[in-house]
Amino acid sequence: MSTLLDFIGNTPLVELQNINKNPKVKLLAKLEGNNPGGSVKDRAAYGMIKGALDRGELKPGMKLIEATSGNTGIALAMIARLFNIEIELVMPENSTEERVKTMEAYGAKVILTSEKGSMEEAIDYTLAKVAGGGYLMLNQFANPDNYWAHYRSTGPEIWRDTAGTITHFVSSMGTTGTIMGVSRYLKEQSPEVQIVGVQPLEGSQIPGIRRWPEAYLPKIFERERVDRIIDVNQDEATATTRQLASVEGVFAGMSSGGSVAAALKLANELEEGVIVSIICDRGDRYLSSNLFK
Repeated sequence: MSTLLDFIGNTPLVELQNINKNPKVKLLAKLEGNNPGGSVKDRAAYGMIKGALDRGELKPGMKLIEATSGNTGIALAMIARLFNIEIELVMPENSTEERVKTMEAYGAKVILTSEKGSMEEAIDYTLAKVAGGGYLMLNQFANPDNYWAHYRSTGPEIWRDTAGTITHFVSSMGTTGTIMGVSRYLKEQSPEVQIVGVQPLEGSQIPGIRRWPEAYLPKIFERERVDRIIDVNQDEATATTRQLASVEGVFAGMSSGGSVAAALKLANELEEGVIVSIICDRGDRYLSSNLFK
């Protein structure tokens, strides 16, 4: 008999047939919204909770606490409930209502920090609570279990489903767990595969993607594992997200639009190739925002 955890991963890889205008480049989208918690973060959340339990770091009576922009929090709330673990999630107050209510539906306590303080304030609040005792912070920004989850699952799935023909992997960068894990795996299969990270243009706000200040750069990030970084602006990410829904039937969030916008820029430069872009989550988490208005 299967459990919910057995359905994390093995998400579909589909070709985007209309949005890509270069017939010699195949543009593929990995639909991470098909995970049971609705996003790519299910993989890392399960890996981090299981790792903490296996190593004995998460002891009976301890609570989990984590700073999150949304999707990791939802995934952690879902998986913590399966292990009967109490969890508190800390987010900036501009997080969408859908995300907050979903976490609360799973039984998590949600704490909102100021919008002005962004993720940096949420991280600082979480660290202060941990210092007071009784809490374990999984720290997705520094936890190797984050990227190992993608090394064990996302990377092998992409290699398998493209029959080893992938030439470029494109991923938005938040915690950087996805790109770090997939890069490790794909480069072991073929050093020729190009790893492309996506970040917001200076001054642009794209939920789920960050242009980190140096002091807050995720500790799991290793710059040498990324061959190229493409900047996208807020308008590009928004327009591409809407196009994904209206032209391709792929209903996703803004970080996915950013990823595909970068993949399209790349496709226009190439003579031929096979690009895989991560579709991080589903668009229904953004209906209370202006994304689809």
